Amino acid sequence: MKKTILVLMMFTLILSLFSSESVENETNERVNLVVLTTGGTIAGKGTSETGSAYIAGKVSGNDLIEAVPELGHIAQITVEEISNVPSQDMSIDIWLKLAKRINELLNQDHCDGIVITHGTDTMEETAYFLNLTVHSNKPVVLTGSMRPSTSISADGDINLYNAVAVAASKASFGRGVLIVMNDAIYAARDATKFNTTNVDTFKNLNGGPVGYAHYGCISFYSSTEKAHTVDSVFDTSDLLQLPRIEIIYGYADSGSLFVNAAIEAGVDGLIFAGVGDGNGTIETLEALTSAAKKDITVVISSRTGSGMVYRNSEYDFDTYRFISANNLNAQKARILLMLSLTKTKDSHTIQQYFDHY
Repeated sequence: MKKTILVLMMFTLILSLFSSESVENETNERVNLVVLTTGGTIAGKGTSETGSAYIAGKVSGNDLIEAVPELGHIAQITVEEISNVPSQDMSIDIWLKLAKRINELLNQDHCDGIVITHGTDTMEETAYFLNLTVHSNKPVVLTGSMRPSTSISADGDINLYNAVAVAASKASFGRGVLIVMNDAIYAARDATKFNTTNVDTFKNLNGGPVGYAHYGCISFYSSTEKAHTVDSVFDTSDLLQLPRIEIIYGYADSGSLFVNAAIEAGVDGLIFAGVGDGNGTIETLEALTSAAKKDITVVISSRTGSGMVYRNSEYDFDTYRFISANNLNAQKARILLMLSLTKTKDSHTIQQYFDHY
């Protein structure tokens, strides 16, 4: 009997130690966070609690914070508005403004981390852009909602609460930019929106979340192996624009029409989201080869959304002068190519960037 009690006591002690390491925000010390708002569904209002129609960006950042007074127990929060748009209208101009402001804030001693409220449609793209252009180990966390604030079972408040808890956690330092949605924590490089309306809309289709946030209790289980933030060579602080990159989608019996149109438009690069592991019809591949010969950088991704695009698998990338997107989806490959072309046009170096980041 005594032996059983001793075992139970030891088990309880071990469990309590694990929990105290997992819940980094449960301390008496409040950190200083800045919440940057960009618009999106989390700031949306609808005409009905049960309808799907709403207008994004109708709730101010201060109102978002005041709706969750419990945030004050976690951090001292300052709010700034960067933009007020639905995320389908997110732009390179806003990205450059956002990256510059985040770097300015994180260089200040009194700012311990950043939370960004954002629409979900392009959240993964903004997160990956910041993952490559923010040069700090301090936490940067994006969150949003799938339901507007006026909806029944709106998910914005709990997502914001968990995002603030993650940004306030010491365990989040050095992990790169993170996305917190529906209790899951994702690395910016790996997260993608894969469902149109479900609250469980973000996934890492090549793996899983790096951790979980449950009512402010933070547990991390893994981290990304790819370089980010302080290890990134990309600097946008003095840039006013980025190279123009377009995405071409692969499908059965695809031709050369859209590739030729992109060439005529004078694009700097193309992402081809091919079928399978980056395949395309002979006509499409010939058009992409013509683009490469005209000094347009061509990166091969896949429309599948997961898996590697291996060089020289079904056709010779070296002959076509193509670059593999590694396992980046097309929209993230576009971001990395835009930034790569601010550094070089050498295809070998750009391939190294895609393998490294």
